[in-house]
Amino acid sequence: MAAQKVCEHISSIKELKEPKAYECEECIKTGSTWMHLRTCQTCGATLCCDNSPNKHMTAHYHKAKHPVVISAEPGEKWLWCYPDELFVDYE
Repeated sequence: MAAQKVCEHISSIKELKEPKAYECEECIKTGSTWMHLRTCQTCGATLCCDNSPNKHMTAHYHKAKHPVVISAEPGEKWLWCYPDELFVDYE
């Protein structure tokens, strides 16, 4: 099996930030709903994905420039780097 390509943003992560709660912090404030959740690996914010109506995690990336998120979905173990558009599975 070939090794996955890893960018400098992902390789700089030493310990994963896990979600504090299974909810989108911004959707809770506005009473909105979400599809799936992602957790920012810079600040630990858990926000909704691009399949959700408000796309809060992508908005967070554009505002804060925090490059890497993990899936906050149970059983999913992957990272996404926004600037490098790189998806990486982990164990």
